[in-house]
Amino acid sequence: MELHDVWFVLIAVLWTGYFFLEGFDFGVGVLTRLLARDRAEKRVLINTIGPVWDGNEVWLLTAGGATFAAFPEWYATLFSGFYLPLLVILLCLIVRGVAFEYRVKRPEERWQRNWETAIFWTSLIPAFLWGVAFGNIAHGVKIDRDLEYVGTVWDLLNPYALLGGLVTLTLFTFHGTVFTALKTVGEIRERARTLALRVGLVAAVLALAFLLWTQADNGDGTSLVALVVAVAALVVALAANQAGREGWAFALSGVTIVASVAMLFLTLFPNVMPSTLNADWSLTVTNASSSPYTLKIMTWLAVIATPVVLLYQGWTYWVFRKRIGTQHIAEAAH
Repeated sequence: MELHDVWFVLIAVLWTGYFFLEGFDFGVGVLTRLLARDRAEKRVLINTIGPVWDGNEVWLLTAGGATFAAFPEWYATLFSGFYLPLLVILLCLIVRGVAFEYRVKRPEERWQRNWETAIFWTSLIPAFLWGVAFGNIAHGVKIDRDLEYVGTVWDLLNPYALLGGLVTLTLFTFHGTVFTALKTVGEIRERARTLALRVGLVAAVLALAFLLWTQADNGDGTSLVALVVAVAALVVALAANQAGREGWAFALSGVTIVASVAMLFLTLFPNVMPSTLNADWSLTVTNASSSPYTLKIMTWLAVIATPVVLLYQGWTYWVFRKRIGTQHIAEAAH
């Protein structure tokens, strides 16, 4: 296997890790409107992801940096062609981080309510737009002979990509709902399990339609296996949620996200951005990659740094593994 193939796989792993981890905290952000009934419950939801949300975003920085270094042509075409939606995502992530930190800086009702509104919208919008972006990457966009995107932002809002956005939004919300059930106690835990069934059923219908569409367009035997795994994991996750096995439900909802993202990358390879104008103008792992020497240096750095990052993040989750409820929220912090 060539090094550019290895880095395609590694970037796929980084994006998969990002969607697995950031997916549930996007979902929890959405639940601040859908699930929480009062200020204390909103605080409980925010506290379930408080120690980990910023660490989850490191996966995005790493995936973007790895794409820039390993496949500069891919990075240039992607970030220029998708400039507006990616800018919206970036602004949402900035405001979202500020909202988490500033919400409790002042006790006024209006101040806290406004930041809570910001958390909701800056979780919902990226959850949707990431699906739109990756739907377009997998489906193909207008790339000319100079390997440049020549479409408009409206071309990105096609039915396949919009369906992809709905899939990521509902899957992330389901992922966040079962995470909430896993991390909380009391009434909010029971309501999270009830809501998880409803959201999960919607996600299952949308995901099945999207993955079947993907398979019909570019799929093969390997991607079909990923499709079956994704759908089966989601069905079993729903059953585990109904049985009160929150740990299994969360793990299996994660498997659904992993298998779905894997299927997109499997249908994409060896392209990194297919051209809908001419297949010969597509960006591939060969024509979009850096030099072999650059990839070699990056590989050694990844071998050294990756285990350290995984160990540290795993330790963080272990330290903050206990359940919380409204009884753990001080009155002044509501």
